Amino acid sequence: MIDWSTCPAVERDPQRLSGAWVFRGTRVPVTALFENLEDGAQLSEFVAWFPGVTLEQARTVLEHAARTLEAA
Repeated sequence: MIDWSTCPAVERDPQRLSGAWVFRGTRVPVTALFENLEDGAQLSEFVAWFPGVTLEQARTVLEHAARTLEAA
């Protein structure tokens, strides 16, 4: 399980999207990134499809996930 609380690109609010982790400043769930990548989307396509999410945020989320998995 990834601890998103230490990732600066995401936030969580119990009043928004049932408390799901979302990209900071948006209502886009972090899971949407992984689902789209699994379906073959490119990172540039994802940020184009989800206005408000920046390329930097998406990269930060991927790097955070990779570091977390490496440490496990």
